[in-house]
Amino acid sequence: MAGFDRYVKTILNRAETEAREDGSATVEAQHLLLAVAADPHSPPGRVLAEAGLDHAAIRAALHREFEASLEAVGISLPAFDAGPASPDPERTPRPGASIQLALERSVKAGAGGDLRPAHLVLGILQAEVGTVPRALALAGADRGALIARVQESLR
Repeated sequence: MAGFDRYVKTILNRAETEAREDGSATVEAQHLLLAVAADPHSPPGRVLAEAGLDHAAIRAALHREFEASLEAVGISLPAFDAGPASPDPERTPRPGASIQLALERSVKAGAGGDLRPAHLVLGILQAEVGTVPRALALAGADRGALIARVQESLR
């Protein structure tokens, strides 16, 4: 459990940095996913990278998801030419609802055994609705197959 706790703390710190760079007021599951992918040498990062979901690919998919969400309500992102978000170094993003749910799913995924870093990824990927599953779909990723790969890495 101590190893899992250290990993989660590291990923949460990286996720906070990702959220700050996005100009986000909250740290959400997509920031956790970006933080995991930022280390392609860790077992969970390697699984993501092998599926074509490295940090850059996830970032691009999240951008497409954001654009698609705006288009769904009649807003064209390119028409606004707003530019990239301006990070606020003074603001500390707060944990959002999706991060709490991802952490709860992680603990459930590892119930009855030792929690490992891959359980955190399972907690992120098991969301059926929200930004992460929409972004993965836009990236052409098979979420079910990805979950199976992560589960296989735990054996």
